[in-house]
This record gives sequence, C-alpha cells and structure tokens, in this order.
Amino acid sequence: MNSLNRRSVLLAGLGAAGTGVLAACNSDSSSSPSLVSPSGSQVTRAEKERGGTGKVHRLNLTAAPAMLDLGGGTTARSWAFSGQAPGKEIRISAGDTLAAELSNQLPDRTPTSLHWHGLALRGDMDGVPPVTQTAVRAGANFAYRFIADAPGTYFFHPHVGVQLDRGLYAPLIVEDPKEPLSYDDEWVVVLDDWLDGVTGPPDEAFAELRRGMGGMEHGSDDSSSSSSSGHDMGDMDGTDVGGGGTDGASPSPSASGSSGDGMSTGFMLMGAESDLLGGDAGDVKYPHHLINGKVPADPAVYTGKPGRRVRLRIVNAGGDTAYRVALGGHRLTITHTDGFPVEHQQADALLIGMGERYDVLVTLDDGVFPLVALAEGKNAGGMALMRTGSGSAPKPTVRPRELDGTILTAAQLRATVDVRLDSKKTDRVHRIELTGGMGKYDWAINGKRYDMADATANPLLIEEGQRVRLDFVNTTDMWHPMHLHGHTYQLGGTGPRKDTTIVLPEKTVSVVFDADNPGQWMLHCHNAYHGEAGMMALVAYRA
Repeated sequence: MNSLNRRSVLLAGLGAAGTGVLAACNSDSSSSPSLVSPSGSQVTRAEKERGGTGKVHRLNLTAAPAMLDLGGGTTARSWAFSGQAPGKEIRISAGDTLAAELSNQLPDRTPTSLHWHGLALRGDMDGVPPVTQTAVRAGANFAYRFIADAPGTYFFHPHVGVQLDRGLYAPLIVEDPKEPLSYDDEWVVVLDDWLDGVTGPPDEAFAELRRGMGGMEHGSDDSSSSSSSGHDMGDMDGTDVGGGGTDGASPSPSASGSSGDGMSTGFMLMGAESDLLGGDAGDVKYPHHLINGKVPADPAVYTGKPGRRVRLRIVNAGGDTAYRVALGGHRLTITHTDGFPVEHQQADALLIGMGERYDVLVTLDDGVFPLVALAEGKNAGGMALMRTGSGSAPKPTVRPRELDGTILTAAQLRATVDVRLDSKKTDRVHRIELTGGMGKYDWAINGKRYDMADATANPLLIEEGQRVRLDFVNTTDMWHPMHLHGHTYQLGGTGPRKDTTIVLPEKTVSVVFDADNPGQWMLHCHNAYHGEAGMMALVAYRA
C-alpha cells in the first residue's frame, strides 16, 4: 500500500467534508483581510468578460491505476488517465469552453484534482485543494468547466501531494483560429522523469527527501536503478545521428556541465551538477527519462517528409529534472514559450525546466534524426526519433553535437509587440525570497513553509487592476522553476510572457503582471518535491 503524506490525508478529509469546508477556509476574516472567493461574483464577472465562442468540448477523464508500457520490455504500474501516460491530448480553439468530468478511481481512498497548468481561467476551476475546491475523493466525480481564451501549449496534472510525479498528466493545446505561423505539421513532445512502479512511488521518494541530509546513510552509489533501464547516457559515444550525416560529439564533463549521478541512497541524488543551472541540478534519481511515454531503446517516432516544416510543442512534465533539448542535424527556431509568442530566435538547443513549454519550428532534412532530451546535470536522458527517409536508428546513447552548441534560455527571448505588456507604473511589489536547503529539506518562501491546513493565512495581497511586480530572490544553493497560477507575467520590460521561469541560485529575477483575474492563486516552485515541502505561497485578491 502506498503511503499518504500529511497533506494528502488532510485533503481526503476536506473532500469528504464537502464544500462547506472550502467556504469556511475563505470566510474566516478574524485574522486575515477579506479575500475574493474563488467562486465569488468578481470571478463570475471576469469569466463572462472572456466572451468565448460558445462551443463546448465535453470529455471524461478517469484517474485510475494502470500498467504502463514504457517500451523496450519495460513496464510500470502507476496511475494514469484512461490507462495511458501521457494522457490523450486535448485540443480546442481559443474561446471554446472545456467541460471535463474527472472520475477519481484511485486506490486507498486517495484524493486528487486537476490543475490546468498555464491557463488564465476562472478561479474555482484551477484545481488546487483546499484553496479553490475541495479534493475529489476516491469514487467521486468533479466537473471542470471554463473558457480557454488564450491560445498556446499547456498541460494538466493533479495538484495534490506529489501525484504530479506519477502518470497523471496530458497535453492541452489551445489553437489560435488566426494562427500567424506557417508550417506543414506539428508534433506534441512531452518530457518526463520516471520512477513510479520501477524504483518506488513518489510518496516514498518524498518521505526520504524530507528526512534531509542528516537522515541519509552514506554509502556507495546505488547503480541498480540506472542499470535497469539500460540507457544511461553517461556513455554517449558520438554515434552518427542518422541519414543527415551529422556526427555527434563526445563532450568532456566540463562541456556538458555534468558530473554524473554522484552518490545516492534509495531515491536521493547527490553530486548532480550543471553550469546552466548554477550548480546543483536536482534531488531525485530517476531510472528512466521518457519522451511521449517511451524509453530511448524503444522511442516514440515522428514520420514525415524531407523539407516539411514541423512545429514541435515541447512540454516538460517532469518532477525534478530540467532538460536540454536538441534535434540532431537541425537548428531550432523558437517561436513561443509558455503559450505566448516571442520574437523568433534560432538555437542549437534549449533548456526547459519543469512546467515550462516551448514551441519551435524545424525544417526536416532527409534521414533519421534523434530528438534528445538530456537530463541536465544528471548524466541521463530521453530520446525520440524524427524519420523522413531510410536509414537505421541511432543508438539510445547518441549525443548530437547540437547539445553543446548555442543553448537558449528564456532570459534571451523577447515578447512579440502584440503580447508585450504596456509600460506602466508598478502599484504593488512583493519580494519572494526562496529559502531552505537539502540539509533539512525545508524549502520555503520568505522563510515560511506553506501550510495547507491554514491555506489562506498570510497571503500575498494584490488588488484588481494593479500592476504587480514579483522579485524572486533565490537565497538557496539550487535552482527553482517558479510558477504562478491564473496569470502570465513578463520577464523584465521586454522579456517573454511566461507562467513558469527558472530562478538560478543566488540570483534575482523580477517579473511583472496585471492583476486582471480575480481569485486566489498559488505561487510555487514546480519541482514537485520542493513545492510539497513548502516552497509555496498564496497570491490573493483583496475583496
């Protein structure tokens, strides 16, 4: 039986208690200011102002145990939507209404929810128990209904415990009816780090991490989990990348910014280093890294024709891993990040943190080419194939030279003029100090670990109509992908519009957004384990 952490137990109780608990959480004004209710009149008004096409897409999503085929003879017992991971893609047009019925068929009285990552939607549909809804208890259903008015690449996942690190996720594509890009085809690419059903469930990984460094029994590196996959990319050998005739390059450790798996006991990873991430690359040792649910030995394959222009919509659905992504023999033209367009830039590779999404264009050459997602700093990775002609597939350990070419990060991008925020005086500034560390695993914001049992205490207050600035000040020794629900912010004055951004150790990143979506919204690190440990805060509109 899988263990349930304290938060999951709390949420199960809230789910059983019904909506009265949620109302109580948001109406207690004895110790806090009056806040906009996630289902209040201001939220209803904002939803009506979105307009919409009137077209409704109805679907059913069943969260249940599943035996997943990861390819290459590897299977994993996990949880998934309708028996597959990633779940089936949802595709709608901007302005359409999504009506999704969630059925919770998870075992052991496990509560769950759905968070629609990146969408600025109505507050009571955001899927965050106990803030915006009560948890959906096992055996129960919940109906999500909202207008998706911003085109882009999104995905959805639970917002209960560390369920994100199972198979409960799927892409959500909101198409632009006036799409300005010109391309022939597209391929949705979902990246994920995987341990569930192989080395153990994420709840056990989190329990080990919470014991901190003091709770570790130091010993020799446990290589059993990596060897079980047979695809440790530490021996990437410069294999030819396929019919395009481009040779890979075997980099030195300094070129890759990686020192290997380091030392680990059980789930905890030590010694993973990345220059791109400013040092420590991650906490968790994963036996597999997947692209579209498949291991490199039996990769997902896109089949097309030479000369065709393909849009790749890349989603990092991982729990603890940033990926460096490249397509052997090709350059990438970056067009969007987190759903919003940017001035086009070319690069050999891009760095994508958990929760981030990038859209890129590639014009395909003739041959068989590896799409590689290097697990940054972890000496491992995933691979898929793009095939346009004859030729044998490269080895699962191939490392195309593009991975060590020009690497693009969000800080190098500029929003297109049509989505760039107007220059405006800042009305409210919040300092978001990222604190904590591996020693006690006490990740927090402004020194305070978020407590779901007191979900609306000490919120970061904003008011509708304000221009808000968040200063992410990372005082820790590790990078954090910081995600804001219900809004997109802009990096600096002309940077990209995003909802998730990497904040490097000992660095400050300032973002601005307009308070135009009333409600109560989570702000948290999208490392599943950091967020669950307490690196969360509530951004709440004053009523």
